Parts: sequence; C-alpha cells; structure tokens
Amino acid sequence: AGRLSADESVPSPAAFEAVRDWFYDRRNYIDDLDRAAEQVGIALPLGRSVPGLIDRLAGHHGVRISSDPAGSALRQYDPDTRILRLAAHLKPGQRALQIATQLAFLERGEAIDRMAQQSGLPVEAQSLLRIGLANYFAGALILPYTPFLQMAERCGYDIDLIASHFDVGFETTCHRLSTLQRPDARGVPFFFIRVDRAGNISKRQSATDFHFSRIGGSCPLWNIYEAFTRPGQILRQIAQMPDGGSYLWIARTVNHGRGGFGAPVKSFAVALGCDLAHASRLVY
Repeated sequence: AGRLSADESVPSPAAFEAVRDWFYDRRNYIDDLDRAAEQVGIALPLGRSVPGLIDRLAGHHGVRISSDPAGSALRQYDPDTRILRLAAHLKPGQRALQIATQLAFLERGEAIDRMAQQSGLPVEAQSLLRIGLANYFAGALILPYTPFLQMAERCGYDIDLIASHFDVGFETTCHRLSTLQRPDARGVPFFFIRVDRAGNISKRQSATDFHFSRIGGSCPLWNIYEAFTRPGQILRQIAQMPDGGSYLWIARTVNHGRGGFGAPVKSFAVALGCDLAHASRLVY
C-alpha cells in the first residue's frame, strides 16, 4: 500500500526493510568500515571534535565548510567547488557526524560502492545502503570501537556517562552500543529501537536475534511507550516474550528540532534491550 501511494522519489518501505535486513544479517557490525574508521578517528591530531574533522577535510581533501542558514538539507556537498554546506542549526555533535559522513564518501567511497553493488539488493535499496554504510562509518569514526567499548565496560554501560565522555547525544550513544560485535572484542549484544507516540518504528537494529514486529503488534505495556509519560527519565523493565525469553529494556525520550518559539519539535522514545543473561554487566 505504501508503494502504491508514495511519491516515486521516496524510497519504498520494501527498500528500507531490505537494507535493515542486510545489516541484521551481519549482526549490525561491518568490520572493514569499523576498523578503517577507528584508525582515522584515533589518528586525528586535533581529536574527533568538529575542528579535528574540519582539519582532515581540508588537509586531505581540500574541502571547505559553509553554513547554510536555510537548512533545507542537513548536509550538501558540491564536488565542483569542493564546498560542504551544513545546516546552521546543527549542534556540535550533529555537525561532527555530518562531516564524518562526508569523509566516509570521500575516503571509503569505493569500498561503500562495492559493498552496495555486491549486496544483491535492488538499485533503490543499494542507494539507501550506501547512505547507511556512510552513516555507520561516521559513527565508528566519532566513537572509535576500542576506546568506546573500554569506556562502556568501565562504567557498566551507563548511557549518560558514555554520552558525556564522548560529547554525543543519548540516541547516538545507544546506536553505537548496538554495533559492538567485533569478533575478538564483543560488547553486550543489544537491540536498538526508536518509535514515535503513534508507535511508528523509525529505527530498528539488532546485534543478536530478536523478533521485532514488522507491522503493528507492539505491546502497550512495553516501557518504550511509557517513556512518553515521563520525558527525560530512564525507565527500566524486564519483559518476557511468548517464546519464554526474558530481556532487560532501558528506554528514554529524545527530542529532535531546531528550537525557538513556534519551531516544530519531534519527540521519540529510544530503547536498548539485551538478553537477561547479560544484565549483570549493566549498571541498570
């Protein structure tokens, strides 16, 4: 139904599902990109903050940054002028991720293209996969695997402490925690999900087997929905599924928007879950 009614320029639900399944089949960990991004991130002389990324962008690729007050797109790159335009309303952490995403296309573009072409996905899904892989590289650059995992283990996977240490947001931290499945250094295998008040799932990924509902069927007793009634608070829950598996879930609301009077703000709830067998490793 979505494909019949949607604008042809908008990727179909089937394309999103295909890309999601591609990452799921790999336990949400892409070794080549993760290790390459870690090397770049650790080697940055000015660190992984915005100045360090701008320095690499200019020094290695001759690309300059320009601020776009209109902010019609978060990131827009002009290869002819070698100017990267970023929306003016982005916070430092968001700017860093957008710059790192552009670095992914400039430094690992051939590898990303090759992965997309060899994926066996339809052309429409391959285009989405390229974006997903670039975003993956960006997250792994800003939050390099080894120091990120060490920090997570040291503080009992306390999301707020990790986010503060690396100067990123709650959602970005949860996203990265769900990718820590390097064969020789595995973190807790998490499931990660983001929903709106209506129950629409806009992000869903897993480092292990968990059967998310694809169309409806989410349980209203799940704490990810209760999070909207207690904004900003971390809620904990032990949930048992029909197959007998028990899981620990941590949920909290996050807001997306430019701010300012009258500006639209989107509220989401994000949640991390893991098998109860791993619960003792978490401060929660």
